[in-house]
Amino acid sequence: MIELQGLTKRFGSKTAVDDLSFQVRPGVVTGFLGPNGAGKSTTMRMALGLDHPTSGSVRIDGRHYRELDEPLKYIGALLEARGLHGGRTAYNNLLCLAQSNRIPESRVTEVLELVGLSAVTRKKPKGFSMGMGQRLGIAAALLGNPQILMFDEPVNGLDPEGIHWIRNLMKTLAAEGRTIFVSSHLMSEMALTADHLIVIGQGRLLADTSMADFIHRNSRSYVRLRSPQRERLLDALHGAGLTAVEAGDGTLEVDGATAEQVGDLAARHGITLHELSAQRASLEEAFMRMTAATVEYHAHSATVPQWSKEV
Repeated sequence: MIELQGLTKRFGSKTAVDDLSFQVRPGVVTGFLGPNGAGKSTTMRMALGLDHPTSGSVRIDGRHYRELDEPLKYIGALLEARGLHGGRTAYNNLLCLAQSNRIPESRVTEVLELVGLSAVTRKKPKGFSMGMGQRLGIAAALLGNPQILMFDEPVNGLDPEGIHWIRNLMKTLAAEGRTIFVSSHLMSEMALTADHLIVIGQGRLLADTSMADFIHRNSRSYVRLRSPQRERLLDALHGAGLTAVEAGDGTLEVDGATAEQVGDLAARHGITLHELSAQRASLEEAFMRMTAATVEYHAHSATVPQWSKEV
């Protein structure tokens, strides 16, 4: 388990992490979300002893990272895939890490095979594609067979097959009872992977909840319907105390009722429906709604300048 208590980090006058307290528990994939500049990477770096907190603490199974003997056996992390030595072979990169933590050399071959790099074990990472470098970084994280794994943007550079692989890997590891903590900006991927969410903004905790509860609390659910008997449908909805909103393309949106309730209402009135579907906001929409006030960098639309050519 990863446990943060009052974790704070200041860089001069800027507070990057502000009194964060939460736990990352085993057995589930916990997603770590926040806008750019929210403090996610700084938080992960403090968990690994790469940055020192201004105040507060972060513990790995009850101990500070610096107190762990052979830390790769406790926690594996992918923060920067290109952090490995570009001039050493993939095998030797992992072998150095293994020897420093008294991990058997046979484990190097195992993890290289697990991440799909068996064919390039004797090649140097400086010639790797971004996706191959990412796989090597994941292999390094898995090297000590740790109970805790922390990934920052693990799907960067991976092709669709690689994304599917890392998603299933994280779910499998969590099902084994391990603690999986993953940060990503890809909301569609996080929605398919994470069971629980930690959301921060401007260094402060915004949410610590299940994926389903987060979407439910921060999004709008409604029923979408379309009928050739539009006026009769509107009258029936109005009579049932339901308000329909015009949505374009001849469709209506109804809040405050389930698709089953609306379908039954239409059937009782003999109204034909050409479309009836429950609509639920995506994780991305829920995330944007919750974090709107904490986004530090906003892009604005601008008019593209028209350059004239002097004659």
